[in-house]
Amino acid sequence: MLRSFCLQLTSLLWILVSYHCFTQGDECSDHCNLAHGSCDKDGKCRCDPGWEGKYCEQCVRMLGCIHGTCHQPWQCICQNGWAGKFCDKDVHICEHQNPCQNGAQCVYDRDGEYSCLCLDGFHGKDCELKKGPCEKEGSSCRNGGQCQDNNGFATNYTCKCLAGFIGVHCEIDVDDCLMRPCANGATCLDGVNRFSCQCQAGFEGRFCTINVDDCADQPCRNGAKCYDRINDFDCLCPEGFTGKTCELTALEPTSTTAFQPEQNEYNSDMKSTISSDPWTTQSEPIRVVVTGKRITNYSEKPNGGGLLISVKEVVTQQESGLSQSQLILVLVFGLFTAVLVLVTVLLLLKSCQRGRQRCQSPSQSARRLQDQECQVGMLNTILVEPRRTTEL
Repeated sequence: MLRSFCLQLTSLLWILVSYHCFTQGDECSDHCNLAHGSCDKDGKCRCDPGWEGKYCEQCVRMLGCIHGTCHQPWQCICQNGWAGKFCDKDVHICEHQNPCQNGAQCVYDRDGEYSCLCLDGFHGKDCELKKGPCEKEGSSCRNGGQCQDNNGFATNYTCKCLAGFIGVHCEIDVDDCLMRPCANGATCLDGVNRFSCQCQAGFEGRFCTINVDDCADQPCRNGAKCYDRINDFDCLCPEGFTGKTCELTALEPTSTTAFQPEQNEYNSDMKSTISSDPWTTQSEPIRVVVTGKRITNYSEKPNGGGLLISVKEVVTQQESGLSQSQLILVLVFGLFTAVLVLVTVLLLLKSCQRGRQRCQSPSQSARRLQDQECQVGMLNTILVEPRRTTEL
């Protein structure tokens, strides 16, 4: 029974919705101008382009039309007393408002146009201009300056100069380089209301304030780090390389072999004198020959015997001084030593203080015992003397 009730209720709702949609569609079709629009599914009248209104009964006027109507879309039919393409010109302008000035007579032409009959000495559309100094004497303003004389009513004229020019007649070109806008030694070139900067080598930009990055092309080789300079660069070469761009391989420390020249190559007066010790000899001029990584000093016998006198190896050492890592190690060890000394001093002071306390403690206890013995002795004397008196 409940099921049949639900079915009946659903059927009733469906009938009501269908009737409402039918009545709405019928109402739209009765009132909507189907020639200028159409009814949609919701029963609303949708207008075609160029038409407007609730039932698409009004046409859309031309854009800009002021005092006009339309019969078809995009028309502008002027109302009475108005003319022009947009119906914005008063046909009776000379009667309603006289636009002509300085006593001129207004004459209506047609289509809302008019003209003014100016008096002597006046000109312009509405005769608002007077023949003043600018027109009588001719404009003497230079470099594009505009002559101004308050529409001819001023006694003298003035020149309104364009930007970059000054003077009574705009004859002076302003020097735009007076404020020295160019930086870093650049040359300022004056122009008409402008300037340009001719930059020095290594700088660029509007005011030559940008330093050109000389490291942009990566000139350093073999993994070297590049540092930009002014129109230059420096390369921090890794170990084993040298040169401006670290392109050269650094040579290791070399050794030389020194030989004593033969007697016939030098003066015969310079001879080696061999003493009784076969391993000693007097100094002689030697010849240094680079042979590789070792430097060996040979001294030959004058007779060409080839006696070996001495062998020396020259080892190139680094420059004196500590490196950064060695300096850090020295500082660390020094700090550690200072801490140890401080701790030792504190321990010694603490032990001395304890010893003093121990030395002082027995004396204090002894004094306390003496005081107690004195008090006991006094009590004994006090107790013994009354007994003696009684016995007597």
